[in-house]
Amino acid sequence: MAKFYNELNQTIRDFIDRQKVFFTATAPKSGRINLSPKGMDTFRCIDDHTVAYLDLTGSGNETAAHLLDDGRITIMFCSFDKKPLILRLYGTGHMVQKSDEAWADLIQRFPEEPGVRQIMVMTVQSAQTSCGWAVPFAENQQERAQLRESAEKGGEEKMLEYRKKKNHTSIDGLPTGLPR
Repeated sequence: MAKFYNELNQTIRDFIDRQKVFFTATAPKSGRINLSPKGMDTFRCIDDHTVAYLDLTGSGNETAAHLLDDGRITIMFCSFDKKPLILRLYGTGHMVQKSDEAWADLIQRFPEEPGVRQIMVMTVQSAQTSCGWAVPFAENQQERAQLRESAEKGGEEKMLEYRKKKNHTSIDGLPTGLPR
């Protein structure tokens, strides 16, 4: 049975802290819906109504474009271990860039990572849990190293060059808000 919450209580925060993967879903006012898996130690609960995740340079920047265009975001956590549970966070989001005032406070909450693009911040309007009984058991063996290795190999200059080529517009041609 689904259960709704108006804030991120300690039980919800503890569940989030145990998860190794989460999924973000966004959509522009018109265009493709985006659903992205995220991993590594990149997610933080800031307070009872705010979460953030470290957004690393990747092949696209759909979430940023969608948040600029529409603002809505859903984040889902799913337990793959003994105790089944699905948690969805519903709300609105925005990006914090390195040049933004909020950057200094937020970035200290995360481990240092190469290839950091921005921080996504979500205002959580509600949370919902559901059973997760149909979700299979899965074992987390280890993090993949490719994203980190690629960013380290190229260095920040190559990451900036890559973002200019690949991350300034979405696949639907929407701006992502990255500085040029």
